Amino acid sequence: MTTQPTTPATTAGPVRYVWAAARIAIGWVFLWAFLDKLFGWGLATPAAKAWTNGGSPTAGFLKGTADHTLGGLFTTLAGQPWVDWLFMTGLAGIATALILGIGMRIAATTGGLLLLMMWAAELPLTTNPIIDEHIIYAIILTALTLTGAGTTLGLGTQWAATPLVRRYPILK
Repeated sequence: MTTQPTTPATTAGPVRYVWAAARIAIGWVFLWAFLDKLFGWGLATPAAKAWTNGGSPTAGFLKGTADHTLGGLFTTLAGQPWVDWLFMTGLAGIATALILGIGMRIAATTGGLLLLMMWAAELPLTTNPIIDEHIIYAIILTALTLTGAGTTLGLGTQWAATPLVRRYPILK
């Protein structure tokens, strides 16, 4: 008796649209953080503290970690121009990759690292001793990559077919 290979339930049928929606939604979270810090649209960043107005996108959060377990490390990074540029470039790149469904491996890795650093900066956590939204998002980023979420409602298939990505599959 022969058995037919089956498509895993996590990547077939309607569930692939759920993963695509999760990918786009988390991409929007990163994009909004970038835009709000860039322009100071007043939800998390007041206009006076916008990067375009000379503010630092990292100073507020990182300086607020001074009393936390790893606060000494993170407060020394607060407001440094190279940290601001790295952070903002990371937010924009991760958001773009997730929304378009391209470069999912790099987006998941860098996004996960960024989220883990933000989680570590807030230790000890105030609402749960171990898990917060940063860890949940990092896990979901990994799942998005493993399920091929960039190919549904995204450009992942076309991206993977480019000569650059075929030569360097890490860019998938």
